[in-house]
Amino acid sequence: TVELENTIMAHPGILEAAVIAVPDQQWSERPLAAVVPAGDQPPSAEEIREFLADKVAKFWIPDQVVFIDEIPKTSVGKFDKKVLRARYAEGELK
Repeated sequence: TVELENTIMAHPGILEAAVIAVPDQQWSERPLAAVVPAGDQPPSAEEIREFLADKVAKFWIPDQVVFIDEIPKTSVGKFDKKVLRARYAEGELK
C-alpha cells in the first residue's frame, strides 16, 4: 500500500494519502484511499482513479476515495492506519 499511497500523493492536487483495506462482499477486501487535498480545488475521486489508471494495477485502484482534513499519525510521524480503520468501522470514512 505504500507504493499506492506514494502514487496517489504524486497527484498535484493531493497533499497526503493513506490506503487501508476495507471489507468487500465480492473480493473480501478492497483499498480505500483517505486523502488530504492540497489547496482549495481538490480533484474528484474519479479524477484520482483516472490519474492512477496507467500507473498501478487495475485491482489496486481504490473503489472509495474519502477526503479528510488530516491523516492521523503515530508518535514517530507515520500514518496511523489503526485509527483510520477504527474511523471506518465507526462510519466516519464513507
